[in-house]
Amino acid sequence: MDGAKGLVLIVEDERHITDLQRLYLTREGFGVHVEGDGPAGLAAIRRLRPSAVVLDIGLPGLDGAEVLRRLREDGDWTPVLLVTARDEETDRVLGLELGADDYVTKPFSPRELVARVKTVLRRAAGPPGERLRTVGRITLDPVRRTLLRDGRPVEVTATEFNLLAHLLRHPEQVFTREQLLSQVWGYADYRGGRVVDVYVSQLRAKLGDASPIRTVRGVGYSATGSARS
Repeated sequence: MDGAKGLVLIVEDERHITDLQRLYLTREGFGVHVEGDGPAGLAAIRRLRPSAVVLDIGLPGLDGAEVLRRLREDGDWTPVLLVTARDEETDRVLGLELGADDYVTKPFSPRELVARVKTVLRRAAGPPGERLRTVGRITLDPVRRTLLRDGRPVEVTATEFNLLAHLLRHPEQVFTREQLLSQVWGYADYRGGRVVDVYVSQLRAKLGDASPIRTVRGVGYSATGSARS
């Protein structure tokens, strides 16, 4: 059954890990459903529509990266926390490029996992009472979680949406990559600057010449123009 805070789907083939994840997540009020391989996990996401997914990369049948790729191709933007056994930048960047909202590397603290799940869900919800924001040809609706370019919908991941929303809330303010990691992703890691670059690149590709994101060489990023609420 779904918990009061929503259903978290865990897709992981190591039983001792899922038992620990389930224990800590249920203590925090989440409902938990577990699948042990890629095909079953993909089917469960489509069937159950969970609030968030904790998705292991190394799965039998269909690896986590492929599960994520198929989800995003289908237009399913359920928040996904990717789990990898290797602490390598290439693995993290691959997952983020495919549309993951965050990641953890094994071994990890179950408390950290719960904290990251909460952060992903909180980011997806956005600040309460926030108004529509328009900059140039871009319109962002924080309540409906929609993004329009020239009046047409643009499909973005939860984290792409949150990054753009954060920049638009502070027009012309320049943020370093470390500041964006802290304020958008919810953690600080100087090694994670590449993560920010990946998301900015993806947003620019989707928004084209309507993108309001400006690179400040040697510093970071800002949003041009004043956002109209």
